[in-house]
Amino acid sequence: MATATLPGPADLDERERAAVEALLRALADDEYVAAERYIDWQVRGPTLEADISIANIAQDELGHARLWYDLLQDFGYRERDLIWEREPDDFRHATLLELPFERGDWADFVLRSYLYDVAEYLRLEALAGSSYPRIADRVAKVRAEESYHREHAQNWLERLCDDEPGRRRVQDALDRLFPRALTLFEPTDREDDIVDLGVRTESIETLRGDWLAIVAPYLESLGLRVHDGEADLAALLPEERGRDGTHTAHWRRLYNEMTYTYEMLGRREPRRIMPDPDDE
Repeated sequence: MATATLPGPADLDERERAAVEALLRALADDEYVAAERYIDWQVRGPTLEADISIANIAQDELGHARLWYDLLQDFGYRERDLIWEREPDDFRHATLLELPFERGDWADFVLRSYLYDVAEYLRLEALAGSSYPRIADRVAKVRAEESYHREHAQNWLERLCDDEPGRRRVQDALDRLFPRALTLFEPTDREDDIVDLGVRTESIETLRGDWLAIVAPYLESLGLRVHDGEADLAALLPEERGRDGTHTAHWRRLYNEMTYTYEMLGRREPRRIMPDPDDE
């Protein structure tokens, strides 16, 4: 049965608004924190072209975060409430995205990007038909840029796995990061409503299955070992999962770095240097 189109932000009932807000916070926080971590690799990549690509990808992710945070501002939130003066434990990003990269390990960056980009691709596919038009209207712009991110990660994975030393480095990164990548598919506390109302057209469980069906065969084709197919995925999940407000100690340090300049300058309202997406 087709899901009814939801009304605009001012006319949502309490259940509808809570579902839309929960989904938008997960979307926006994922993109923002991913971008902040990608910045760690700027001017540290193995080639000049890689440095330029990382800068472009980080900028794209920040722009995507702005698209989703902007929709939360429809509900009366200010940017400072959503980022700069928000309690760290209130963020709902997956904990994969807050981890620092292994020092000097390009394989960590590339593998992590690939795992996230495939998850993002599937999530956007499930949002293209969202019952909330304000979300569906913004998917096309994000999806076009994310396809480049996924292609960039795959190209580098294939280069790294072309010889045994590089493949070992990617395997080490995969063993370390795979459990954390599963946190991308942890539900928010409004998951049932998000699906029932059609805010996202697929469940988190379905998206995780689709993600595994893509990443496992691809990585295995590069000579990598992915998780045991018989393993209980729930048993692989780390204690800190992000969507429920639990985070690693790395997150508070990253949050303090993110907000340092804002606090030192005594800001009470951030200056917007990007146009409102609705004005573009």
